[in-house]
Amino acid sequence: MKHDLSNPDVAAVRAFNRFYTRKLGVLDQHLLASPYSLAEARVLYELAQRDAAAAKQIGAELGLDPGYLSRMLQSFHDHGLITRQPSPEDRRQFRLGLTAKGRAAFAALERAAKAEVAALLARMSRSASSRLVAAMQTIERLLTPGAAPLATLRNPRPGDIGFVVQSHGALYAADYGFDASFEALVAEIAAKFLSSFDASRERCWIAELDGEAVGSVFLVRDSDAVAKLRLLLVTPQGRGQGLGRRLVEEAIGFARHCGYRKITLWTQSNLTAARRIYQNTGFELLESQPHRSFGQDLIGETWELRL
Repeated sequence: MKHDLSNPDVAAVRAFNRFYTRKLGVLDQHLLASPYSLAEARVLYELAQRDAAAAKQIGAELGLDPGYLSRMLQSFHDHGLITRQPSPEDRRQFRLGLTAKGRAAFAALERAAKAEVAALLARMSRSASSRLVAAMQTIERLLTPGAAPLATLRNPRPGDIGFVVQSHGALYAADYGFDASFEALVAEIAAKFLSSFDASRERCWIAELDGEAVGSVFLVRDSDAVAKLRLLLVTPQGRGQGLGRRLVEEAIGFARHCGYRKITLWTQSNLTAARRIYQNTGFELLESQPHRSFGQDLIGETWELRL
């Protein structure tokens, strides 16, 4: 297949690669002020994650030249970092393991790597670091053949409340025939959240997939002991990966952290997917009441979760 080398995307990817390798210090002779190169550190990482690893398997997974890997492992062995035992299945192959010295060397690398990343993130706002992590996850997924998309949860940014209102209005109209009064209710709830937001007791989570908002949930204060779960939504683009449950569980965890005694919510009996999530996360149905709202005859339900 002939590729268009003049495609500006080619230059953009190469520029990013140059930036990123420089940012991480990949071009340095030794990684993180250690005695090891990036390739050596990666092999130590793989050996630390498994017992009796096969040299051939590690080389294949990392795409390392067999001769280069053989010399590296010989150096590790000479320095007392690894053990080598012939494989029972094939005496020509070796099973590798880290010695106590090797594990200490790996632990030092791990501490240095975590400290470097922590220092990088500390220079960024929480919103910026969340966007960075989401972008990295997107790159990893797009470059992994067959990988399933994975949404990330983050704090709201300017414009996200508009997404919540518009998406509720459009989706509930399409799926359940709700009229504009439902969108008006959502707008009212969202506006109240913005105008009286208490960061110590309330939270909104936005689910994001490939840079696009695909879901939301709110936890708001009703009283010192009671919180309300509101505006749970997952768009069609975000469905199929348990995102609704992830959003609800995130809200439950925050409510426990805040010291709420229980969470309540109001929903409709025909919202079967949402009701299943509530039931599976421990909510119990307290009461049902028929009503006429949003242009439909509905059965409103009150659910409660005791914390």
